[in-house]
Amino acid sequence: MEPRSRRPQSAQPQPRPRPLPGHLTVRLRRLPMSFHPSRRSVIATAALLVATLVGLVGSLCLGSLAIPPDRVVATLIDAVRAGLAPGTSPVPPATGAPAVAGPQGGTSGALVTTPTPSPDAFVVLDLRLPRALVAVLAGAALGLAGALTQAVYRNPLAAPDILGVTGGASAAAVAFLTYGQGLSVRWLPAAAFAGAMVTTLAMYALARRAGVSLRLILVGIGVRAATAALTTLLVVKSPIYLTNRAMLWLTGTVYGATWTDVLLLAPWCVAIGGLAAVVARRVDALQLGDDVAGGLGTTPARDRLVALGAAAALTGAAVAVAGAIGFVALLAPHIARHLAGPAFSQAALAAALAGASMLLAADTLGRVAFAPLDVPAGVFTAAVGAPFFLALLYRAHRR
Repeated sequence: MEPRSRRPQSAQPQPRPRPLPGHLTVRLRRLPMSFHPSRRSVIATAALLVATLVGLVGSLCLGSLAIPPDRVVATLIDAVRAGLAPGTSPVPPATGAPAVAGPQGGTSGALVTTPTPSPDAFVVLDLRLPRALVAVLAGAALGLAGALTQAVYRNPLAAPDILGVTGGASAAAVAFLTYGQGLSVRWLPAAAFAGAMVTTLAMYALARRAGVSLRLILVGIGVRAATAALTTLLVVKSPIYLTNRAMLWLTGTVYGATWTDVLLLAPWCVAIGGLAAVVARRVDALQLGDDVAGGLGTTPARDRLVALGAAAALTGAAVAVAGAIGFVALLAPHIARHLAGPAFSQAALAAALAGASMLLAADTLGRVAFAPLDVPAGVFTAAVGAPFFLALLYRAHRR
């Protein structure tokens, strides 16, 4: 007897893997990506997002001309509805001023309406909103850059400003301002990124010898001092009309930010932020060590360079627009890990929002608390961050 032919069994659908306890599963249909955020990180990120939005509205309300929050929100809604281009203000119909058309207008003697800008709209949209958005974008870039650096080096003391990356970006930016006066300002973030990347590669080479211990931080402090000396030399050699601008910019400030600065910084934050989301799992693997990361199918050396390159790009873009603001990249990841969890994929967005809230609060305080003086935001971030860094350094030394 011939054996019975087996009928092809219908393929049974594979059951979807259940999410980890306390985690959610988010899948992107068009992209082969999925995220598994914990409920703790979702709640923390949502709370930081609300805090950032509240701080943004508060920054638009406060100033020499105090504007109630309802009028600020109404002005923003009117601007969105009108689809205004950056730098223009909405004009309510009631604020129009009558004017008589000239003889060449074709309607001699007719009464036409010439719109005049609303005071609230001019203050909110042209003066305060670009400055607040630059503070949010620069703070988010620094916070995410700090989270990437600390995750790659597996060192809570590591940050772009501590390791000299911010100093390298500052030196390159000052050199661009001094010797590249005929070039467009749109190349300033690229110049700052080049300086940040050179310093990042130097620190990466030194880290392979010094390790990720306290010695790396000491080497970074030395590199930071060297880049600060180079920056000072460039400032001294620059023309006198650029010296004051460079010194104020090196303190770290978003004073005088315009919509041009917003459009200059936003593409960098969006592009590099998307890259950080793509490599988030690989950065999580790096936190486990090279041996474990290699066993998980990743390439630690390549992933480390990509993550550090992304951190350098974010640092360079933020420094190019907002100056050398210190300690935001150090503090924001610690706040995010305390609220959202230790994994980079869980705390990355929280670190960006924490940095945005910190820099926005520092800029608002410097603009309002000492009026009519406008104190740079870097003064307040250094006043808070320096004692925190000393406490971390003392704790690391005790270990």
